[in-house]
Amino acid sequence: MKLRTVGAALVLGAMPVAGVAETYNVTVAAGHPPVFRWVRMISEQFIPTVQAGLEGSGHTMTFSEQYGGAIAGVGEELEAVEAGLAEIGTCQALFDPAKLAVQNVTYYTPFVSDDVRQVATTVDAMHDDNPDMLRAYADNGVVYIGAPIGIDDYLLMTNFPVDSLDDLDGRKIAAPGAAINWLSGTGAVGVAGNLTTYYNEIKTGVYDGVIVFASAALPGKLYEVAPHITKFGLGAQYAGSLCANEAWYDALPDEVKAALEAGADAAMQWYHDDLESFVEIALTKMQEAGATVTEATPEMRAQWADGMDNAARVWADELDAQGRPASAILSAYMDAMRAAGATPLRDWDKE
Repeated sequence: MKLRTVGAALVLGAMPVAGVAETYNVTVAAGHPPVFRWVRMISEQFIPTVQAGLEGSGHTMTFSEQYGGAIAGVGEELEAVEAGLAEIGTCQALFDPAKLAVQNVTYYTPFVSDDVRQVATTVDAMHDDNPDMLRAYADNGVVYIGAPIGIDDYLLMTNFPVDSLDDLDGRKIAAPGAAINWLSGTGAVGVAGNLTTYYNEIKTGVYDGVIVFASAALPGKLYEVAPHITKFGLGAQYAGSLCANEAWYDALPDEVKAALEAGADAAMQWYHDDLESFVEIALTKMQEAGATVTEATPEMRAQWADGMDNAARVWADELDAQGRPASAILSAYMDAMRAAGATPLRDWDKE
């Protein structure tokens, strides 16, 4: 065992011995409640696939599912896994940008693609091919398992109609994590927020709208307080993945690791199949409930994109100076997306 993992091993207690049949009691944590698809994929696909994969191996795994902030809030999941409070968790790069900085590359590159599966699989593949992507996990005592959380194309939802970008001037608009940078140049006042608070804060006037995605806006009933939905094509995103405690994972037999990875692959497939089929349903149901859905004109989209600061360049330069090669990751991501057929409104890596 590596010296740097001894502390975590002591927290977790007795570690399994390779070749010996084991029963594993595994706690899995997520800050969001199970209404969200990236939590449901754990119960509905990851866990059953892992358990099926262990059949015949002599090993068994029982899961204690701790969601909705039971042991870790949104953005605290990595720390809970690192500390051994949970063996597995949703490592939310979007809400833990200090520790998973390079994983946020998509949130610094809006207007690239609305193809959520392509975005997620591209970032997942980068974890396979690029050691700089895995370094962030190793530096924090966790291991990347997979099951990338793709987020469908972001929308603007407001309590006022948006006929031009001028309508955003002075308006308070909430956005998650790095997405707040997308509001630069629009005249809007960006406010940090997340899905667990959007409804009440729009209702009480804390802000006038949000940058959000359809698959969460419907179950969150955001159309009730922000019925004006404008599709700007801000882009699909990568928000996080499943990770495991490094000391615990490293001590697992290969067949157990293989079952976890198979579970993550199955969860990724299930998640994106379910997500893609739901997005149009969500928009339709919100319209049926009284929301107005408007497609921004190409001119409006170009005006928004052209008016933005190149936050990707600033982000990459700052991380490069810290010894984290974000510029290389930025170029790798943009190259991969262009090769897959994406046509970004701006080539953030080349400016």
